[in-house]
Amino acid sequence: MLLITLLKGIAVGIVIALPVGPVGVLCVRRCLLEGPRYGLASGLGAALADATFGAMAGFGFTYARAWLLAYQDWFGLVGGIFLLAFGGKALFTNPARAPVPLGDEALAGAFASTFALTIANPITLLAFAAIFAKVGAQAVTGLGDVSVLVGGVFLGSMIWWIGLAVGIGAVRQLADELVLRWVNRLSAAILLSGGAGLVIVALRGLAAAMN
Repeated sequence: MLLITLLKGIAVGIVIALPVGPVGVLCVRRCLLEGPRYGLASGLGAALADATFGAMAGFGFTYARAWLLAYQDWFGLVGGIFLLAFGGKALFTNPARAPVPLGDEALAGAFASTFALTIANPITLLAFAAIFAKVGAQAVTGLGDVSVLVGGVFLGSMIWWIGLAVGIGAVRQLADELVLRWVNRLSAAILLSGGAGLVIVALRGLAAAMN
């Protein structure tokens, strides 16, 4: 039974990690333009955030869930501003043909930024509830079983990000400077549009709450 629970968690983790939103684009961009280590550090942050949401859904942390949903507009505003700043900077940066070696501080920053951006989207909690129901994970009870389920979510998410980092790392070896430049511009444009969308939705939500 524990193996089945683990496999359910892995399936949920992969499904949650698959959508290519702003966080996914950010991770792909970092992996392609900065190197696999940067991409893996970013993916680790996203995976830990996914596991955190999985723990909230699995263990029934209703207070934490209610708090995140209550302040989702503020989280979205901060996340949108970050994406606008990062996308604007990336738009005017020419990527190097070979990734620059990164120190521990840069890797920690990559991890922290994707963790924060993923947590800044509490709607993922609702997605977890729906997916848990689809795979029958809501029937999992007990501290040990739920822990295995949450561990599976983290493992599944990391399987996706590791596979993505390895695949993009191989593709990067074949790309020339022109391709990298256009990938940089396209990813920057996606991040800017995603950031603008988050800011607009957040400001609308905050304005509605004040009326």
